[in-house]
Amino acid sequence: MSIKYKIALLFAILVTLFVAIVSVSVYFVSVNERAGSFSKRLKNRAVSTAKVYAGTKDNNISFMRMMNTAAVASLYNKSITIINDDGLPEYFFSDNPHDSLMLTPKEIAHVKKEGEYLFDYHLQKAAAIYYNKGKVNRFIIAVAAYDIDGEEYLLQLRKTLVIALLLAIVFSFFGGLAFAKSVISPIRRITEEVNLITSNNLSKHIKTGRPRDELTRLAQTFNDLLDRLQQSFMTQRNFISNASHELSTPLTSISSQLEVAMQKNRSGEEYLEVMQSVYEDIKELHLLTHSLLNIAKTGSHGGIDLNEVRVDEILFKVISDVKKQNGKYKIALNFEVVPDDEKLLTVFGNANLLYIAFKNIIENGCKYASDHQSKVAVLFDKSKIIIKVANIGDIIAEADIQNIFQPFFRAETAQNKPGFGLGLTLTKRILSLHKAAIGVESAPEKGTLFTLTIPNIVSVL
Repeated sequence: MSIKYKIALLFAILVTLFVAIVSVSVYFVSVNERAGSFSKRLKNRAVSTAKVYAGTKDNNISFMRMMNTAAVASLYNKSITIINDDGLPEYFFSDNPHDSLMLTPKEIAHVKKEGEYLFDYHLQKAAAIYYNKGKVNRFIIAVAAYDIDGEEYLLQLRKTLVIALLLAIVFSFFGGLAFAKSVISPIRRITEEVNLITSNNLSKHIKTGRPRDELTRLAQTFNDLLDRLQQSFMTQRNFISNASHELSTPLTSISSQLEVAMQKNRSGEEYLEVMQSVYEDIKELHLLTHSLLNIAKTGSHGGIDLNEVRVDEILFKVISDVKKQNGKYKIALNFEVVPDDEKLLTVFGNANLLYIAFKNIIENGCKYASDHQSKVAVLFDKSKIIIKVANIGDIIAEADIQNIFQPFFRAETAQNKPGFGLGLTLTKRILSLHKAAIGVESAPEKGTLFTLTIPNIVSVL
């Protein structure tokens, strides 16, 4: 069953229940009101008859019979019984001679005690009162009759309520169907538009419309998702294109050199020279594939182990390794204030990945500095650790700062330096995994400054 029919059915059930509850309530209120009204009529008739009888019982009571016979329209199939104070019947009247009203001793005793008594007599309603006006005028008078008008009224009311209930079911279902169609229509439109979107036209967006309701927010959420997917696809395509180009360069060089070397017999020195050149290309290819592998690894959060890591220990190891690998590089490390609390030096992360990120920044600082020196300053806060890496040398243009973290991007000043343009990309991804931020400032009078802000373990706990 489709959602449209489910909504219509649910709406019809709710309306039907409401109308049914109201109808039943109206019916029972009407039943009680009619019963009370008819009982009041019986009591009034009993009182009026008692007053007439009290004034005529010493005389001829034929007047009473004539009065009861003449009052046809007041009560239908009425029966009237008068019983004296000794419990003996003194007067009977009935529109139907075979339907006289008789009271039991128990009922007589109850009427004398309570003064009045309302009860059912066969299929009739009856009312009895104890008339007590002095020692002489003491007697019980009972009146019974059929409430034909009430039964007809309740019958018509039942028919009316049943018809109203059936109409409510029909109209509520079709009304709910129309309502559901208006609600489902935007969802159907969104579904149709989403089905038209493929990986080749992610730029196509869903129309959000003017009303700012939940469906509009759903469409906007889809559009935001499409924007992220489009950006991801573009980054992936660019990455694959650049990676293919960068990988093909050393492979082409290796293939060309081997092809040339095999064209004729050469001396041992010439073969050694070719092998040395091929070896350099293989080393470059190894570094490139290693960088690509690290970038791929940082894209998978589930494959990374995070532990408590001391930042100062990683920095000491990075500085030691960078100096060993290149004797020309110089690094000045300065801790502004070493905190007494060890937790302020500790972050929740992966030591190997943080080592790669710190090394890329510090090594780049030495590589692009005119004096091959990086100045590293470490500052501590209650919730974060700030690492600043500064150098004096090649300046990054303002337009290039926005792109230096893109894969394979290299500024004009870096074209003659070794590298593939993957170091900063890898660094930013690693920092993102650690909920850290990186900022860049570059100016001729100040040099280039990279600022890394990493939340310490205190802010995580």
